[in-house]
Amino acid sequence: MGWLLYLRLVTLTVGTLLPFFWMVVILGHRRQRNFERIFFFLCLALTCFFGSTLLALNAQLFYVTPPQGLLQFAWTFLCLGLWFVPPLMVHLHVEYAFLRDLLRSSRQKYLWLAIAWIPAIAVSLDLSRTLRLERHFDFERPAHLLGLLFQLWFVVAVALAAYWQRCFCGVAPDPPQKSFHKRSSEYLLALAVLLLVLFFLQRIGRPGAEMALSTFLLLLGLVPLGLLIGNVQRFNFLQIGRQRNLIYAVFAVFLALLYLSFVRRVSLWLDSYLPPEATAALLLFLPVVFFEPLQRVMRKLLRKTAQSEVDRVQKLMRPIHEMARLGDLAKLLEFGEQWIAEQLQLASVKLETDLFQAASGHALAGKSSAEEVFGMSRSGQLVGRLRVRAHGAMISGETYAALEFVAEQLPAAFDLCQLIEAKLQLERELAERERMALVGQMAASISHNLKNPLGSIKTILQVQMESHELPDSLRGETQMVLDEINRLSAKLNQLLQFSRPGVRSTKKGDRCNILGVASDVVEVLRREAESSGVSIESAKASGACEVAGSAEAANDILSNVVLNAIEAAGRGGRVSLAFHCDPQVCNITVEDDGPGIPAGLKEKIVQPFFTTKARGTGLGLAIVMRRLEEIGGKLEIDSPIRGARGSRFRVKLPLSPKEDTP
Repeated sequence: MGWLLYLRLVTLTVGTLLPFFWMVVILGHRRQRNFERIFFFLCLALTCFFGSTLLALNAQLFYVTPPQGLLQFAWTFLCLGLWFVPPLMVHLHVEYAFLRDLLRSSRQKYLWLAIAWIPAIAVSLDLSRTLRLERHFDFERPAHLLGLLFQLWFVVAVALAAYWQRCFCGVAPDPPQKSFHKRSSEYLLALAVLLLVLFFLQRIGRPGAEMALSTFLLLLGLVPLGLLIGNVQRFNFLQIGRQRNLIYAVFAVFLALLYLSFVRRVSLWLDSYLPPEATAALLLFLPVVFFEPLQRVMRKLLRKTAQSEVDRVQKLMRPIHEMARLGDLAKLLEFGEQWIAEQLQLASVKLETDLFQAASGHALAGKSSAEEVFGMSRSGQLVGRLRVRAHGAMISGETYAALEFVAEQLPAAFDLCQLIEAKLQLERELAERERMALVGQMAASISHNLKNPLGSIKTILQVQMESHELPDSLRGETQMVLDEINRLSAKLNQLLQFSRPGVRSTKKGDRCNILGVASDVVEVLRREAESSGVSIESAKASGACEVAGSAEAANDILSNVVLNAIEAAGRGGRVSLAFHCDPQVCNITVEDDGPGIPAGLKEKIVQPFFTTKARGTGLGLAIVMRRLEEIGGKLEIDSPIRGARGSRFRVKLPLSPKEDTP
């Protein structure tokens, strides 16, 4: 049975190092999820169990009479580790089921957690009794001393884990994960059956069969942890597949530890033929023979990895360049953040560019302690930053290199996006100018063709109204027709105003007294307001306030703004005008107490032919914007201003320079 003893020693060594390997990986990854936390404690329990058993077995081989304190220490941690394994195993699968949405509510989750921990609490008295043992430690059959109830619970817990693995197989997102869960389910189910057989053999007393079966069960229990390493590396299980530098580093260290353990074991085996020091020296220098083949293999692997990373980054940048061709920087940034985070498996990605941040009114912030920042430069000048945050504690080496390459390529995508955006904007402006020129020509033609016939009709009707022979029954209807003709004439005048070509700057020297123009506009429109049941209040202003613009342009601006306010106020409403002249700008404020302007229409109301009125043309405010463009003025709109009602139009007109004043 010597070979079985050495096999057991190797199995216990692997069983100690493999869970400890996962503990180090989880600590290095440090993702804040309950699943990782429970997995860590399960690995800790397994490490305590395997490590304590290995310690006790080595003590029995090394000492004729092992120290009592050493045995007590090993027995305590062995029992504690073994007691925690079943509930933590079930708890781990419940947490993963919750992540996979197999448990729809927290209530179901807590019910399963109760199933996991209540049996463990029920056998805690047996655990306490076993821990109080001072002699007769049975390191070969610790579960037997923990009692029949614990043994049954251990078998049920492993069977439940197999059941959950079968459930995970049904909802696995890809074939590799489905295969992993299926194989894990099979291993765990076989483990549950063999555990039942082992506990039965312990009851009937078959020590030889017990030792062989228990050693096999120890190996079988480690298979899922071993499979998990390969699947994390190849298929990114647990979302730590991109942390290859962490996996490689920890794996190399533990491989070295396993080899050192192997050297020690072989030295003991060959003790009767060679001194242990000589055997250890030979085995320690043996890997040097494999240095050259290993170097060749590593060179191929590194070249293959580099090529795959370059190809992956190029594929990563291709959709970003396609999005840049749409000419929308905001959408490009949003897509880039989502795409980079998805492809490089990062927790979050934030793209910051100087141009976009300046347009948004935000400055580039500094680096926080939990993220990595990559500068994006163009011709040696910083133009933005790429901020990333990994799921775990660090970013792997290949992901870091990929992010550096992406940060170098992104400025070119931004430049392409801005050029296309400028080109599209220019095309839109040219198309708008062509459209407006066509509209102006059409408006001028319509006005010219309708103005003369309307004038003739109006003259004839006015002559009839002056005739005493016109019956009273027709006089009212004739007056109604005259009013409608006047309304049509006003609309045609608006079309003529809008059809005039806009000029950025008027003739040098044009000026007018805006207070006088405003007074004339109020007097002209007061009758219109009274007929609509609206009162006009105008602040008294004395003196002169000369603005840089013609009286005609100022009249067009104020008359359309005031008329718009009168129509918005409605019957019983109120319109007020106020004036305030700064050293360079004259501010004219027109307020009404109408229903206000919906937030979604504030930008549309100044567009030509857009109106919310049943009898409007949608040209009033468009004419205002054109005339303001001619003289360099501005229009600001606030709505609502009191409660949920009212609108305020603030017209800003530039004052005439003092040196031009005669």
